[in-house]
Amino acid sequence: MNIGPAGALLGIGQVQHTRLRPTRHAFRYPTYFLMLPLRALAADPLGWGGVRHNRLGLVSFHDRDHGTGQGTALAWFESLLASENLLEEADGEVWLHTYPRVAGHAFKPVSFWYAHRQDGSLVAAMAEVNNTFGERHCYLLSGAQLRWGQEMQASKVFHVSPFCAVSGDYRFRFMRTAGGTRGHTAASERTVVRIEHHNEAGPLLLTSVSGEMQAATPARVRRAFFGMPMMSLGVVFRIHWQALQLAVKRVPFFRKPEPPQAFVTR
Repeated sequence: MNIGPAGALLGIGQVQHTRLRPTRHAFRYPTYFLMLPLRALAADPLGWGGVRHNRLGLVSFHDRDHGTGQGTALAWFESLLASENLLEEADGEVWLHTYPRVAGHAFKPVSFWYAHRQDGSLVAAMAEVNNTFGERHCYLLSGAQLRWGQEMQASKVFHVSPFCAVSGDYRFRFMRTAGGTRGHTAASERTVVRIEHHNEAGPLLLTSVSGEMQAATPARVRRAFFGMPMMSLGVVFRIHWQALQLAVKRVPFFRKPEPPQAFVTR
């Protein structure tokens, strides 16, 4: 699948979350996010459009918010690919699906990295997860079975919610459709990421983030910002609000364990 264009994209969509046990609890929120072709942007800084890069702005992207926080995010991810003997094969674009900083504030529950071959097929996909304790962990997915729409699994090793034990596994499914035309109107690209958390009793959590993506022009970025000017702080507030509701429903509470020693789970 050849995905374009080669500039920053702005996605407008929603986050959905459903807990199945021991009591059902579901919510849905509007959101916006960035989809960044990092190699193209490294070659052409004008491709950032209305998104500020490593500078304060209404909507911005800072390299230090990813990986180890040192150097550029792209260089960190490429070094990770090299350590897994995947860098040579990943000779296409590297896309990053992530929340931006909004008015200088950022909280990114999860970001998704995609390393492509020249033909657009996937070499690796990675979920970069942050919790509210300031910790970060990555789940790296690769192998012959990795492709768009295919379910991939990784053991859960990182604490995210006090209402979920660090056990079981995640089931990831990544979907993305290229933009085209509908009649005389250009069709935006669409992305959907679905993540299920399963434990010994079966499915526990069903989550997804989806959105329609178009070029991150200054006008679109301004509309997104003024439509949700407190989005980053809102993400943190909503996490704690949902946690309060789970506590009221007497969902079992699990103490935070020590983080995993390895930064990346393969």
